[in-house]
Amino acid sequence: MSSDNIQGLETLEAWKKARAFALVVYKEVLPSLPAEEKWHLSQQIRRAAQNVPANIAEGHGRFYYQDNVRFCYIARGSLTETYTHLVLAHDLHYIPDELFSRLKNQIEELVRIINGYIAYLKRSKRGEKEPGANYAIREDHPEYLVEDFADQSPLKDS
Repeated sequence: MSSDNIQGLETLEAWKKARAFALVVYKEVLPSLPAEEKWHLSQQIRRAAQNVPANIAEGHGRFYYQDNVRFCYIARGSLTETYTHLVLAHDLHYIPDELFSRLKNQIEELVRIINGYIAYLKRSKRGEKEPGANYAIREDHPEYLVEDFADQSPLKDS
């Protein structure tokens, strides 16, 4: 990976905001969860929150804009998953209203930023003119045989 790619990532607003969000989750949410949630809700929240910046970074490291857009969609999905886990944690009174409100605002802002980044990527079409950009993989799917098993049903009266 080139240093330009790393520097580009470090200046990418979506990645910076996603990292900041993940840090808040790690520092303020996870410690507030009860011990019995250590291997359940805590792990789900941890995984989903860290996947947001990780997928933005992975997309950024891809050469073609289509790959980058796809990973941004995955990041946005992980953000929505994190929100769902945080709603549950809030409903169970594991996290206070003030923290939940702050996290929800961060999530809403991050969704807007990711959506803007996706729109930018679609407009810029980075890598579109490079060799191999227009290649597509096409597989012929075999036809499935459908047989009538009605006569062989064990539930059928003989």
